[in-house]
Amino acid sequence: MPPRVRYGIIGFGEFAGRAIGPAIMSSANSSLVALQKRSLASAREIAARTGVPHAFDSVGALVNHPDVDAVFICSANSAHHPETLAAAAAGKHVIVEKPMSLTVAEAKEMIAACDRHGVRLMVGHMVRLSPAVERVRELVGSGAYGPVVFARADFSYNARLSGRAWLFDTRVAGGGPLYDIGIHCLDTLRYVLDDEVASVKAHLDPRPTHATTETSALLSLQFSRGTPASSFCTYASPVRIRMLEVMCRDAIVSLPDFTAPAETLTVTVLKGSGGLPGDVMTERVDIPNLYSREVTLFSDAILNGTGHPLDGANGLQNMRVLEDALRQCST
Repeated sequence: MPPRVRYGIIGFGEFAGRAIGPAIMSSANSSLVALQKRSLASAREIAARTGVPHAFDSVGALVNHPDVDAVFICSANSAHHPETLAAAAAGKHVIVEKPMSLTVAEAKEMIAACDRHGVRLMVGHMVRLSPAVERVRELVGSGAYGPVVFARADFSYNARLSGRAWLFDTRVAGGGPLYDIGIHCLDTLRYVLDDEVASVKAHLDPRPTHATTETSALLSLQFSRGTPASSFCTYASPVRIRMLEVMCRDAIVSLPDFTAPAETLTVTVLKGSGGLPGDVMTERVDIPNLYSREVTLFSDAILNGTGHPLDGANGLQNMRVLEDALRQCST
């Protein structure tokens, strides 16, 4: 059997059970050997049902177990920082869900701790691994449709249907939709435009407080090469809507449902003709399980000493922009 990285999942809730556990189990170079929940009885029941050897109610017990090589942190946002530090100190490699942390300072400490203890760090910006998003990047970057005029990435859904009661608690979530889904929009724009944000102006409604997050967020972004962009995200939409769109001088490239982790998406290129809509080109792109892809990529980086695009430095760049946006609007 080829070598495998043995994972423990910290914060095994609905998301981990639906997405991360199956992703690790389906990865050819990874295996799931441990899980942690606050309820030991619940952890043991899930472990027995899924064939996972070890169950814990303590993060410390999981990260210090000799059978665990790496952890996937799926806890609430406020736990990402201390749990990453604990895992790094125990010599375990870390995948941490987005947002990486609550603050830029925490993100820097996480990177430093992993570097100091010689372990690898990945932040779960798995949308970058989508072949459809990669295709948009290729089309825009080719220059075939002229320079980029404007780009936007929007994500809306009804958070009242979510089982994560802490989503609106600033002390646990850090930010509202800005940190939950807006971070996917920001990271995807940075990747597709192959550029970094030079400035951000934010409008958050309502203005977040020390206890309550915003419900909606609109970011106006200026990239370093001058490209203007925007991102809108909200918890108050009646339906889930996700759209990535890049307007070039001669065509508009769009990708609905751009964050989808495992389905077939359609990339559309709309050309202009005399100021009116002209030729339309569509491409159907099959999306593999992006969670499985990120786990496999991380395990490969651990086993073979290779790099990967979802490192701590990338996560830190997103946190810098989002923290700036929150600072502008917090009361």
